[in-house]
Amino acid sequence: MIKRYLHDITIATEAILSNKLKSILTALGIIFGVAAVISMLAIGNGAKQEILEQMKMVGVNNIIINPIFEEQDSQQSEGDNGKKQNQKFSPGLTVLDVKSIKDIIPSVKSISSEISLNSFVQYEGLRMPAKIMGVSTDYFDLYNMPLDYGSYFSKQQEEHGIPVCVIGSNIKTKFFGKVNPIGQYVKFGSVWLQVIGVIKKNDVKVTGFESAGVSVYNDNVYIPVNTMLLRYKNRAVINSQKLQSSFGGDGFFIFSFGGNTKSQSPSNYHQLDRIIVQVAETEDINTTTETISRMLLRRHAGVKDFEITVPELLLKQQQRTKDIFNIVLGAIASISLVVGGIGIMNIMFASVMERIKEIGTRLAIGAKKADIIAQFLSEAVLISVSGGFIGVILGIVLSKLITHFADIKTVVSLVSVLIAFGVSAAVGVIFGLSPAKRAAEKDPIESLRYE
Repeated sequence: MIKRYLHDITIATEAILSNKLKSILTALGIIFGVAAVISMLAIGNGAKQEILEQMKMVGVNNIIINPIFEEQDSQQSEGDNGKKQNQKFSPGLTVLDVKSIKDIIPSVKSISSEISLNSFVQYEGLRMPAKIMGVSTDYFDLYNMPLDYGSYFSKQQEEHGIPVCVIGSNIKTKFFGKVNPIGQYVKFGSVWLQVIGVIKKNDVKVTGFESAGVSVYNDNVYIPVNTMLLRYKNRAVINSQKLQSSFGGDGFFIFSFGGNTKSQSPSNYHQLDRIIVQVAETEDINTTTETISRMLLRRHAGVKDFEITVPELLLKQQQRTKDIFNIVLGAIASISLVVGGIGIMNIMFASVMERIKEIGTRLAIGAKKADIIAQFLSEAVLISVSGGFIGVILGIVLSKLITHFADIKTVVSLVSVLIAFGVSAAVGVIFGLSPAKRAAEKDPIESLRYE
């Protein structure tokens, strides 16, 4: 029995080889369909992996508090009714806000301040632009920032404002290609900082999510937040001077790193550039966000000069959007497989009409209907499977080309290859069965008389 069906498959193979051009044209729909499905799924997998990597960077259950810059004036102003009224003065985001959130809200697991400053970092005559960031010790755990080597700064170094730093991998590569950076000193601004650690290189793209707390830290220099406040900038001191001047201080000219504060519109009066809060449990995010908002409103005299975002939720929303887009792309690509199957069915119907005498001859010399079905079904399946195999190779190559030329990350998974290849084989069976049955139902005598 097995030899009998093997003989039918051999006849089908010979028919395909004897009509190479027709077979290739028949398989084109399957080839491009499989290639399209694999490449589209690869784009979807790449997008998903990028989102997951970004989620690791923003940390789990993180809440970001960003300042809103508004010009403040504690003097009297004229209201809509013409009467004089006092504008409320807010101190902005300060280290005291961080302490209050940490001490009062029980659902808070970790918290860190963040103050950033752009300038140049120097070492032995070399100079490169970089961002220095004053952060708390917990900052590195909040953003899942592993060390390449060295150590993070300690609580003692943070509390006393010791001039130490942890540098990004690009800075290490630029300045310390052949030298161990641990213990070396780099100059940022006018302050020398001792390098105590190096962050591992990260290549995740975060375009559009910087404001939500996602940042690539390869070019950053991290120092204790108190070191930033003591040695670089502390806007709380400037604001205090401004407030004293407004209430009748010795003079109205106030020293500022950016010049006269009267000329800045709007001026950044916040001591901190960002506060990052990590919640212990995911289900506590919403309630913690609401509690923080109310607490800060009270501390800021009712002035809404901050905004709270949950970057993980933003990333999940983006992932859902991309998933829907990928489903649409996959569905469109799958249509080409159906079209390819219809093409196979049409060609096989035409082939049955062309080979009526061959069918009649086989039936006349003892072939059964099952043999005819096996022959034509095998022919359809071989065409679709061959097309599927070529389509898999083309899909993998196409995915690599998309990554290379379009700079879109693609990930070809074994599951997507098996799905595409399995569908192509199924298409051959489904769309080849009807022509095969049509061929088996031919009357051998009429087939032999067919002109």
